[in-house]
Amino acid sequence: MHRIEAFIKGFHITKAFKTALAAVLSILTANLLGLNYAVTAGIITVLSIQNTKRETLRTAANRGLAFLCALMIAFLCYKLFGFSVGAFVIYLFFFSFLCLNAGWGEAIAMDSVLISHFLTEQRFDQQIVFNEMLLFIVGTAFGILINLHLRRREDEFDRFSRQVDDEIKGIIHRMAVNLRREDKTDYHSDCFERLDDKIRLAKESALRNWNNTILSQSSYELDYIRMRENQSRVLRNIYKSIVMINTLPVQTMQVAKFFDEIEEQYHRDNDVCELLSILEKTLLDMKSESLPESREEFEARAVLFYTLKQLDEFLILKNQFVVKFRKDFL
Repeated sequence: MHRIEAFIKGFHITKAFKTALAAVLSILTANLLGLNYAVTAGIITVLSIQNTKRETLRTAANRGLAFLCALMIAFLCYKLFGFSVGAFVIYLFFFSFLCLNAGWGEAIAMDSVLISHFLTEQRFDQQIVFNEMLLFIVGTAFGILINLHLRRREDEFDRFSRQVDDEIKGIIHRMAVNLRREDKTDYHSDCFERLDDKIRLAKESALRNWNNTILSQSSYELDYIRMRENQSRVLRNIYKSIVMINTLPVQTMQVAKFFDEIEEQYHRDNDVCELLSILEKTLLDMKSESLPESREEFEARAVLFYTLKQLDEFLILKNQFVVKFRKDFL
């Protein structure tokens, strides 16, 4: 947890530094170009910087389209109602309505700052329009450029995803242990809360990596976490089944041994084909065995059979993932 907090603090310091640097460079560039309201370029840069490349580019594109619309709406409002506060208020109403419906909410404040310059200058001619467009271009460009250094943090995802793997492996181990016990009062579901936390961190890392890759993208990390999320769901169902077993028929040890086998063969590049074969044979053996002699044995064996079917889903999820990304394991 301390490492995560240190990473977040470090990320905030880095973002604050690059935001200040980009804003200064943007203002200096606007001054060199002889633009009026050069400080506005710095404000646009600050508002353009996002946490990832993809977010920054998406925001810039949305604000660019919104700015063109703002120019047209402002032109009509100032033309019809003159350069007055009332005209600016009418512009704000229609522009805000458009942005909120188009999903451009983040563009309202930034573009309206540019539009307010027409009110200050009391004119809407080619020169000031060109000035405002250059302010927008310079400010947005530095917002994009300052984020070009962002890279995929594969080491971060690898660390978080291996923590997910360790939690799942530990859950499987505890299932094997508790299957062999009649008394399961000490068997709790706290482990799934820890697993959820690890999955959340790994998913956030995978999403950051995805959003920081523009040209060549692989869905490996996102698919990996999606696979582990689905496996977590299956394991929760298995846990609920195991705590229901109070009688231990002979088949219990056979199923527990299969959990041991899964734990032993648990590693990232395993396509689990061997485990699926063992599971198929185990299911066939259970079907061919003599019928239970009591209601308690019948219920316990039914739960065990259901548990094995759940493990089949658990393993198929892994097999499908490895087959899809087999080249990444070679």
